[in-house]
Amino acid sequence: MKESKEIVLGKVGGVYGIKGWLKIHSFTDEQEAILDYFPWSLKLGNNVQSVEVTDWRKHNKGLIVKVGHIDDRDEAQALVGSEIVTTEDALPELPEGEFYWRDLMGMQVVTAEGYDLGVVSDMLETGANDVLVVKANRNDAFSKKERLIPYLVEQVVKSVSAEDKQICVDWDPGF
Repeated sequence: MKESKEIVLGKVGGVYGIKGWLKIHSFTDEQEAILDYFPWSLKLGNNVQSVEVTDWRKHNKGLIVKVGHIDDRDEAQALVGSEIVTTEDALPELPEGEFYWRDLMGMQVVTAEGYDLGVVSDMLETGANDVLVVKANRNDAFSKKERLIPYLVEQVVKSVSAEDKQICVDWDPGF
């Protein structure tokens, strides 16, 4: 049986009020989408505890949540800085040909001609499209340390092979 990986959804940013509410920072695309993924665990250092969100609401530009069994500010304060985690089993299956950013991390990026551009080290969201941050190989012929390649399927990204952990792109290695 395959062990499910831990996914970080956000972070507890602070306490709100005196009744144990928590301010949260969502790492999901849509801020409120963090509430679509359950169960939650709060992880602070080596301490991990499962929690149940019993209520939530928008507050200013963020979200606040109430978790079961936390009824006062002092108890809530002990959770500040915790990562909000779930397992990858809580994420919905994506349609064929779509990938979560975490799936693209560490993939080898090569041109259609076979030039090895490097490995995906990060992803950026620009508003117009996502961008692959590709850490170049040490002996890159173009002396590149990093490349920013737009994640535009068909235009730039020709194929993604999850099995081979490889992304094929139409990209000039000199860029």
